[in-house]
Amino acid sequence: MASVGLRGWALCTVSLLNSAFVFISGADFIRFISFRAIYHNITGDTTLCQDSIPWSVALQDSSVLGSLFVDLGLLALFIVQHSLLAWSPVKQALQSVLGTLNRTAYCFTTALALQIIMRYWQPVTGAPCLWSVRHAPWSIWFPLLCFSLHFLCWAIICSILMIFDYPELLGIKQVYYDCLGLGDPLSHKSPRAQRLLSHLRHPVCLELGVVLWLLPALSLDRLLLAGTLSTYLALAHSLDKQDLAYLCVQLNHKLQLFAEPHRGSGDASDHKEE
Repeated sequence: MASVGLRGWALCTVSLLNSAFVFISGADFIRFISFRAIYHNITGDTTLCQDSIPWSVALQDSSVLGSLFVDLGLLALFIVQHSLLAWSPVKQALQSVLGTLNRTAYCFTTALALQIIMRYWQPVTGAPCLWSVRHAPWSIWFPLLCFSLHFLCWAIICSILMIFDYPELLGIKQVYYDCLGLGDPLSHKSPRAQRLLSHLRHPVCLELGVVLWLLPALSLDRLLLAGTLSTYLALAHSLDKQDLAYLCVQLNHKLQLFAEPHRGSGDASDHKEE
């Protein structure tokens, strides 16, 4: 029993430390991809682009091409990590080696890839912006509008992650269930829910699209970032009509529970069974 207890404490410690690292990386990523770019537009502390340089000259500049090459390599690193570790053969192989910590390892490597991107990302300041809002009064109001919409999108993203069982997404629930001898948390879900989760890799595509593209100024490196991640999100989308029907049924059940709070617990249990 002592060895089992020690193993459980070790798994919990690793899982919780990883969760803290993922949370910190997520906060850094929000600052990197969203608020830092808007802040630079509001304050003007950093030159994002050079509109006086023609595109024909900028695209032949070795510093511009070098920065784009580095940024493209960083994005490729993230995409390879995020896709390869989610590929069924690799996932099964890692499951046989890591066991309960498989999801924890996936989240850790994802957060590590994001940290590498944020640490080594090369801004392209020697080329024109694709667009830039610089004329009053929109030079003040449009960045504030972007900030408000970005804040709203991140609030929605965090809410959706909570709804989709945040501890399970981070691998905490897998460790907890293993320590209690309950098996895989996914096995306790209905077949239709398991099917949905197998297809729903990125449940926040629309919100991320807004965050990626809605900026007061779009530099060349930001175009590369937004275009690459948007394409990846679109290609990874695999929901079908059955998944949509299941989501509609679950949404209707939730709306009925909120719309009819006076009904007894018997009706609530009927909804739960369905």
